[in-house]
Amino acid sequence: MLTHKQIWTAIDALAAKNKLSASGLAKQAGLDPTTFNKSKRGTPNGKLRWPSTESVSKILAATGASLEEFVALVSNDGNSVVPRVRLVPLVGMAQAGSRGFFDDAGFPAGSGWDVIPFPELGDEHAYALEVAGDSMQPVYRDGDRIVVSPAAAPRRGDRVVVKTLAGEVMAKQLARLTAQRIELKSLNPAYEDRSFALSEIIFIHRIIWASQ
Repeated sequence: MLTHKQIWTAIDALAAKNKLSASGLAKQAGLDPTTFNKSKRGTPNGKLRWPSTESVSKILAATGASLEEFVALVSNDGNSVVPRVRLVPLVGMAQAGSRGFFDDAGFPAGSGWDVIPFPELGDEHAYALEVAGDSMQPVYRDGDRIVVSPAAAPRRGDRVVVKTLAGEVMAKQLARLTAQRIELKSLNPAYEDRSFALSEIIFIHRIIWASQ
């Protein structure tokens, strides 16, 4: 039996697969941007609303997905897992060093962030940065997006994002971490490794995913 939750979850999963929000998917399909909003999935009195077959047909055409692929997302039979998706804050790496993008705890804050859909990963403070320049090549290239989890404990050898009190934000490999200092290895051998006293560091966050 097809359920209301399955069909809407499949639409969310199709949007995420194409790196879109639900409203972005609707807009790309030529629909009203609010067509797939959460508020449109039910009435205030609890009556369920279903997407029309026309709207489903339009999003399949817009994304190039086949009906079989959509059915696989709907079925969630153990072989086609439908991921839970949420919007993750996104800002450019160069902008992240400016004031106002992180609170005192090192979590995303302020209104200057964009958003991207990303599978739920259990960290409400996760965020994404868009790489600019060549300082992180060949691991990360200009335009790549990296997803960072403040809740993931960094270990030696992990790739991390570090912000200093001076406002510098960088992505490096964690070479060594002691009670007093942090040593960072540059991803691009053309750039020097860095070392800081921990008193100079605002946060160290682990990179958990990159679009490449």
